[in-house]
Amino acid sequence: MTVLPLVLAGCGASPAAVDAAAPSTAPTSAAAAPTEQAASTPRLVLTHRGGLTVLDATTLEPVGEVQQDGYLRVNPAGDGRHVAVSGSGGFRLLDAGTWAEPHGDHDHHWTAAPALTDVSYTATKPGHVVVHEGRTVFFDDGTGAFTTVDSADVADPAAARTELRTPAAHHGVAVQLSDGSYVVSEGTEDARTGIRVLDAAGAEVSRNDSCPGVHGEAVAADEAVVIGCKDGVLVHTGGQSGTTTKAQAPDAYGRIGNQAGHEESPFVLGDYKSDGAAAEAETLERPTRVSIIDTRDASMRLVDLPSSYTFRSLARGDDGEALVLGTDGSIHVIDPATAAVVRSVPVVAPWEEPEDWQEPRPAIRVHEGTAYVTEPATRQVHAVDVATGEVFATGALDVVPDELAIATGEAPHGGDHAHDHETASA
Repeated sequence: MTVLPLVLAGCGASPAAVDAAAPSTAPTSAAAAPTEQAASTPRLVLTHRGGLTVLDATTLEPVGEVQQDGYLRVNPAGDGRHVAVSGSGGFRLLDAGTWAEPHGDHDHHWTAAPALTDVSYTATKPGHVVVHEGRTVFFDDGTGAFTTVDSADVADPAAARTELRTPAAHHGVAVQLSDGSYVVSEGTEDARTGIRVLDAAGAEVSRNDSCPGVHGEAVAADEAVVIGCKDGVLVHTGGQSGTTTKAQAPDAYGRIGNQAGHEESPFVLGDYKSDGAAAEAETLERPTRVSIIDTRDASMRLVDLPSSYTFRSLARGDDGEALVLGTDGSIHVIDPATAAVVRSVPVVAPWEEPEDWQEPRPAIRVHEGTAYVTEPATRQVHAVDVATGEVFATGALDVVPDELAIATGEAPHGGDHAHDHETASA
């Protein structure tokens, strides 16, 4: 496997040669020898016009930069080290240069220069990347094919990959559960209609076609899977032999297309759009309500917010708090058990959602009690203590940040998944 090292900030030296025979535990970045750290060293990966920037999540200082053309999207690849970069031709893995090596009852932590690897997952139209219970699924909207790999081996080009395919290409999503079964969206390029449950070999076990406009997923406690619809959500529980229940929206048009789950919480946070006329006219709706779905009984409650928000505004705290980054510049913290806003934390200046979904807007991601919030207008990223509301660090950028992903530097585990994937047709 070869890699393309990122250019380190402030360094114009040529990268060192790559040792293709290095063992699998060696870093995939080769610009410098790895450095052992006392603890995990999370890193932030930011997209911008022209490439990617990697920051140290503790100092918010840049540790690497790569030039890349086209509109880029980023998602954690599932191993705590690599980030999937969606672009022309598929998903390509970026080595964020931070990882853990298990050693008996503890881990050893390492860092190195970030690097863009040559490991990729081919897709004519790369879509969702879903990580759950040690498995990573890459979905190709252009063909309807989805590829599954062990998250720990996601960057190993020789790792076993399972490829399955939906009956028709569509903007879809798939998640593999711990029993090997899949929950997969169903649809065509013209209409997305529901989900199918497949066994590990890809054979259909059950289906539900009562979910028009399928979009997005989240996994909650006990592997309850929530799939968004134009009129509510589907909640699938029980794995391969389980059941799928519709949680109907209170409005005839009540679209939930982006969700944030926490795998120890029965609640899922979703967006909520109710302007059917705006959807029909394909004009922008700026919603001021979010949804809380209780997966235990497939019920739904709506929460009024003091401002609007966008598809990059949803996240979950370590204790399951529902977090919404509003256009008023505040993180609104919701107790999902009561569906009530318990506090609002000012972080950035008020902002307005751009008309074009590909234009930068503030984004939020959470790791180990810290919410990371980008501010494109000021070219900054902020670190916020979720529990206290303190904005304890701010990093200045040379670029306008767009998407944000976190490489935790930790060994793979189940984790949670915040989904904020929007498209021009979604």
